[in-house]
Amino acid sequence: MERALAVVEGTEETKQLVREAGELAAGVGAELLLLHVTTEEEFSDRANTLASIPNYDTEYSVDQARDGARQFAADIGREVFEGLDIEYEAVGALGDKQGTILDVAAERDCDHLFISGRKRSPTGKALFGDLTQSVILEFDGAVTVTTV
Repeated sequence: MERALAVVEGTEETKQLVREAGELAAGVGAELLLLHVTTEEEFSDRANTLASIPNYDTEYSVDQARDGARQFAADIGREVFEGLDIEYEAVGALGDKQGTILDVAAERDCDHLFISGRKRSPTGKALFGDLTQSVILEFDGAVTVTTV
């Protein structure tokens, strides 16, 4: 492993995954990226909410959404690695989660991916899709998954 990407969400399971990714990356001298993806729907909801505030003249931009996602990843890293000597880079992105995770991993030349998943039956995966499964199938490298 030379460069690992950990997908960050606000759950306790994800925080544990990030901690393990950090310890593993530090142990082998690999770079660690923490990525949080804001979806288009989340961006649109926030923009509409801010637009509905009377006398609020500032628009919520794509750059602000990306920066907010990066800050979220940085905050999780700071919380999880408090007191530990683990270095990481926080990355924020806006878009479809699956495509964005894979794009960032390719752009940053990541060879290992850490992601949290949900336990679902095969029928549930077929009906609702499964982000983790699709990332595993499309990523050209090692993937570590935790499930809740």
